[in-house]
Amino acid sequence: MIALAVNGKTHSVDVEDDTPLLWVLRDTIGLTGTKYGCGIAQCGACTVLIDGKPTRSCQVPIATLGSRAVTTIEALAQNGKLHPVQQAWIDLDVPQCGYCQSGMMMAAVALLRQKPKPTDADIDAAITNICRCGTYQRVRAAIHAAAKAA
Repeated sequence: MIALAVNGKTHSVDVEDDTPLLWVLRDTIGLTGTKYGCGIAQCGACTVLIDGKPTRSCQVPIATLGSRAVTTIEALAQNGKLHPVQQAWIDLDVPQCGYCQSGMMMAAVALLRQKPKPTDADIDAAITNICRCGTYQRVRAAIHAAAKAA
């Protein structure tokens, strides 16, 4: 059994040490907001925060986490209120297909924690997630809106 801290709760999971965090989140714990995209840490659909740092969960063996805290898209809204990034995504109608958006939002949250008033260059450098629909301009606008709202 491995103890895993996810969204402020401790979960005991019975999985192989090399099981990727993505599959533990989705298949063992039941948090399906984190998406599988490419499986090789390139697309970013599986981005979660580990101790606040955006991380591609498809390539993180569960045994390497130790006591580090994992935050998923499910933890952003608090007390029935959307996180400013989530609200900006809705207000600016960012997603088209929406598949990459949970990972994109997690990367945006991490950026705003590090740089509360990011420039376009900061956003472009930090958001390396791939969006096949090409919503990058709306993502940038939503991050700026979330920064103003926070």
